Amino acid sequence: MQRFTAKIVDMMKQENLYASQGGPIILSQIENEYGNIDSAYPSAKTYIKWAAEMATSLDTGVPWVMCQQSDAPDPIINTCNGFYCDQFTPNSDKKPKMWTENWSGWFSAFGDAVPYRPVEDIAFAVARFYQLGGTFQNYYMYHGGTNFGRTSGGPFITTTYDYDAPIDEYGLVRQPKWGHLKDVHKAIKLCEEAMLATDPKTTSLGSNMEATVYKTESGLCSAFLANWDTKTDATVNFNGNSYHLPAWSVNILPDCKNVVLNTAKINSVTAISKFISQPSKDDPSSSGASLSGWSWINEPVGISSQSAFTKTGLLEQINTTADKSDYMWYSISIEMNGNEHILKEGSGTVLHIDSLGHTLYAFINGKLIGSGKGSNGNRKVSIEVPVTLIKGSNKIDLLSLTVGLQNYGAYFDTLGAGITGPVLLKGSQNGSTIDLSSRKWTYQVGLRGEELDLSSGSTSLWVSQPALPTNQPLIWYKTTFDAPTGSSPVAIDFTGMGKGQAWVNGQSIGRYWPANKASNGGCVDSCNYRGSYSSNKCLRNCGKPSQRLYHVPRSWLQPSGNVLVLFEETGGNPKQISFATREVESLCSRISENHPLPVDMWTSDEEARKKAGPTLSLECPHPDQVITSIKFASFGTPRGTCGSFSHGQCSSKQALPVIQKACIGSRSCSIGVSINKFGDPCKGVTKSLAVEASCV
Repeated sequence: MQRFTAKIVDMMKQENLYASQGGPIILSQIENEYGNIDSAYPSAKTYIKWAAEMATSLDTGVPWVMCQQSDAPDPIINTCNGFYCDQFTPNSDKKPKMWTENWSGWFSAFGDAVPYRPVEDIAFAVARFYQLGGTFQNYYMYHGGTNFGRTSGGPFITTTYDYDAPIDEYGLVRQPKWGHLKDVHKAIKLCEEAMLATDPKTTSLGSNMEATVYKTESGLCSAFLANWDTKTDATVNFNGNSYHLPAWSVNILPDCKNVVLNTAKINSVTAISKFISQPSKDDPSSSGASLSGWSWINEPVGISSQSAFTKTGLLEQINTTADKSDYMWYSISIEMNGNEHILKEGSGTVLHIDSLGHTLYAFINGKLIGSGKGSNGNRKVSIEVPVTLIKGSNKIDLLSLTVGLQNYGAYFDTLGAGITGPVLLKGSQNGSTIDLSSRKWTYQVGLRGEELDLSSGSTSLWVSQPALPTNQPLIWYKTTFDAPTGSSPVAIDFTGMGKGQAWVNGQSIGRYWPANKASNGGCVDSCNYRGSYSSNKCLRNCGKPSQRLYHVPRSWLQPSGNVLVLFEETGGNPKQISFATREVESLCSRISENHPLPVDMWTSDEEARKKAGPTLSLECPHPDQVITSIKFASFGTPRGTCGSFSHGQCSSKQALPVIQKACIGSRSCSIGVSINKFGDPCKGVTKSLAVEASCV
């Protein structure tokens, strides 16, 4: 570890990358979240002290941090990771309060619903952190990504690592998350001068409410007003003025008088994106993104490699494969002379297999007889499947799979995977059992198709006649396709397939598993952002595949002649596969009469800000697009959310024509939200303007 760390530091120094050398690196980190699990290790304190001394001895000229390490020795700065870090306190008053991982969402796992985190809650967490003395905040993740190949960060983690991040897996901004957080950052930046010059002073504004003020002797003043009640909005008095504070929100006042932003009130647009399926090549309007000319190769069941070997007993998989492949065959032949009770009519023989995970397929005499899978919560597999044995030689082939490797937790390196037993043949009627666990087994690391490099698609072994076999296990498929036209992000929809891996032009797009669906319970149409967030609070995709769409970077594609190769493990119909492109379907915004002004208008003088008032803004995502239609417009008490707006009890008849005139034909438009522009359809009620538009 010391050699590795010193090597990295030396590489940075050679390029003059540390801030002490005039470069951009302002912090170094040693260890990560070791403090979460160090209680399991007797030598943890000794190790942390050694790691700290080792790191600081490398003389980077910039501070070192340890995340989630409350006992980080001086001068190492201990920092916070989590959904909230406002209550975090470093272990010395000489150390700054730093938030190194603000979790913008959570990862998704095969078999689970997909988590997301409302932006109002993230904004609240960020504002609270800076309100209470925070100095540095970093998102995990700010830009989502894709686990191409076999790189997923843990068992059952999906190929998509989108993480509900402000910039999504495909490189597109996720609105309103990106825009609202950008506004939050700008609002806090407006308070920077006062926050750097003095320490905060916090006073109570009532139950679950407080005001924090940064005020200098020279008169600089910035304030944060917080209401962390989970249900009740409030009106509070501060510095002689009255302020509305929605539940679970923070008002930011750069001048201790005017609200530049409330974390629960979003000025940013909302964008609805969806994947549009590309038509087939037979369709006259086709973009040419269809799949054609399927061919296939059967993967042999059991041992097929010259590198196979025999050992007594059952081997743990990870140490055997060294992670060269997801796959390992366990194979054994047993002789039955016909006298065993287990062969008798009505014996009800079953094959019992216990495995550390993660997925398992059992074959008897070349036929798939059963399978089992673990889950994100429990990777282990235990199955009992009925078997029919014949007199003479019976071949048992077990294909064990990993689905990403454990990389976190105390002693995670000892957890293992694969079939560790017992493996039993049990006659349920007569109680007889044959234990196969300690017999001689033959092992093969990986598949015959991997050895032949079938993923490249270049071998001459592919066959296309007779008819394409479907819904059968262990088949390699190949086809060619033309890239979808345009520049929108591309994905493959694996509807119709079971589980396997896929390659485009020899590049692995990862593991697919659309057959693994989330349970039906736990999802809600609209998640209440108020109250503490956890990874199972806000869920989508219940009862559906955890992942159906798989990212194919356009940089991997040629205009035509692209090769797609699949290895299907359980059985599927590749002819159901299709391509889709990511398109923005609608832009929406909803602004009330009591919204703050857009943050960008804060630089105007105070008189101009008063005249402007709350403003609804729309902007097409691409520079060459314009707003072509207004799908919905209502000023009054509109209901619903983007994509499902409806008119409330009162609605101005002027809303639609005013918005159409201001926006259609332009890339962007801004409209003041006031009764002066739209009339007053319901006096004495706080009104909102809701708009949904399309860009082309």
